[in-house]
Amino acid sequence: MKAKKFITSLIIVVLLSLAAYYFGENGQLPSQTPSSGNSEVVRLEFPSDRYPETARHIQEAIENGESPICTIDRNEAEANRKESLKGVPTKKGYDRDEWPMAMCAEGGAGADIEYITPSDNRGAGSWVGNQLEDFADGTRVEFMFK
Repeated sequence: MKAKKFITSLIIVVLLSLAAYYFGENGQLPSQTPSSGNSEVVRLEFPSDRYPETARHIQEAIENGESPICTIDRNEAEANRKESLKGVPTKKGYDRDEWPMAMCAEGGAGADIEYITPSDNRGAGSWVGNQLEDFADGTRVEFMFK
C-alpha cells in the first residue's frame, strides 16, 4: 500500500515538473504587462522555430515595407480579413496568411498575402491570440524574431 502511494506521488511530481518546464520554456509571454494606452510598444518574441513559414512571411513582408507594428483592433478583424483577401484565390492545401494580421489596425486592403500550410498558419494565429488576449485594443505590438 505504501509503495502504491509512493509511486502515485512520484508520478504526480514528475508530471508537475514537466508541466512547469514546458510552460517555463514555451509559454513565452510578452515582455510587458497588459496596456490600455497607445504610447508603449509591447515586444512579442515570435517562435520562429515552431512556425517557420509564418515567421518567414512576416519578416519578408516587413522587409518589403509592411508595418513592423500591429496595433490591436479586434473589432475590425473580420472587415480587415475580407479586404486583405479580396481577389486572392484560395489554393488547395494552403491557407492565405496575411501581414499585417486582420486583428491589426494596419491590416486590411494592401496587406501582404502568402500561401502557407494550414498547420503553421493556424498554429501561429492561435499562439499570437493566446499571447495577446489580455492586451486591450489600441495596444501596439512589435513582433521580434530569434
